Amino acid sequence: MTYFYLCLLAPAALFAQGAAGKEEWVNLFNGKNLDGWVVKIAGHELGDNYGDTFRVGKEGVIEVSYDKYTEFGARFSHLFYKKKLSHYRLAMEYRFVGEQMKGGPGYARLNSGVMIHSQAPETILKDQDWPISVEAQFYGNDGKLARPTMNVCTPGTEIFMKGAMVKAHCTNSSSRVVSGRDWVRVEVEVLGSEKVRHKVEGEVVLEYETPQIGGGVANRFDPAIKVDGKVLTEGYIGLQSESHPVEFRNVRLLELKGCMDPKAANYKSYYVARDDARCAQRK
Repeated sequence: MTYFYLCLLAPAALFAQGAAGKEEWVNLFNGKNLDGWVVKIAGHELGDNYGDTFRVGKEGVIEVSYDKYTEFGARFSHLFYKKKLSHYRLAMEYRFVGEQMKGGPGYARLNSGVMIHSQAPETILKDQDWPISVEAQFYGNDGKLARPTMNVCTPGTEIFMKGAMVKAHCTNSSSRVVSGRDWVRVEVEVLGSEKVRHKVEGEVVLEYETPQIGGGVANRFDPAIKVDGKVLTEGYIGLQSESHPVEFRNVRLLELKGCMDPKAANYKSYYVARDDARCAQRK
């Protein structure tokens, strides 16, 4: 009799284990509008999408365009997702299109990125150029340029590699050179302040740890926000506009923080950070 009941229970147990291990990626764009996101452009108030800089194109592609600009005018911009995050994987594809906008700085040609562990968008001052954050930098290349992609830059922040603080503002990854005119698949894995990994086409190309506030490059910020030495365990993500037209697609998020109680209905075996306040009872 005991064996009979075990046989009945085994498939259910196996199903539960399978469900707990199935990754639940979330698409961050609905393909129709920018609901759930907010624009911040240097020199403009939060939410002012000057020149329709960020827009949704065909099939849910996010376009960064300057066709309504007369010149760039140092309007460095970011499109921020609404939710603060700490432990997650963020995946997307990017490609550069067209030519750099007139007035854009030379270093920004075929250059974009995604900010992680960023300060809250509402704390970015009107004339602040860069959010205090860490940037996973996207590069493209042509006959004149040959640079790796998924590098790291640190506006208003510092990072460590193998226990030592990195002195440079930007550090190159070990990625191969990509054209950037074709779609490039990238991913950032963020484990709070413990570890950040950059990936290109599934391959780890850069790792660092202990991101914290400090250093320079970011300007005209609120001094109350820039608390040097404060370790960054969480923050916002923001897609970047840096004067070269770029597109993003398949922007997806896998949270790695959640219910770690195996008895709960929403338990996931791949979570690495506990938040049992999210646990839901089985029906």
